[in-house]
Amino acid sequence: MKNLFFIANEYIQQSDWKDLALIKFCLFSMGVIIGLFVPSRSKKVVLMTACCVFVITYLPLMSKFFRVMFAKPYSRDF
Repeated sequence: MKNLFFIANEYIQQSDWKDLALIKFCLFSMGVIIGLFVPSRSKKVVLMTACCVFVITYLPLMSKFFRVMFAKPYSRDF
């Protein structure tokens, strides 16, 4: 398991934002495909679970993003 985490960290270090965006699109697509197979009687539970997971993961990601954005000086010339 340690080796898997080492490889994952190495992969992230060698990636740029485009690679991470592709990973996110891939995972999103997989989620949509899985969602299509959920029986209609369970869709409400799956939706609520997905919403909770989204909020729980989105908040720390955005928190880190804003810390990085305001901590490092960079060129703001767009």
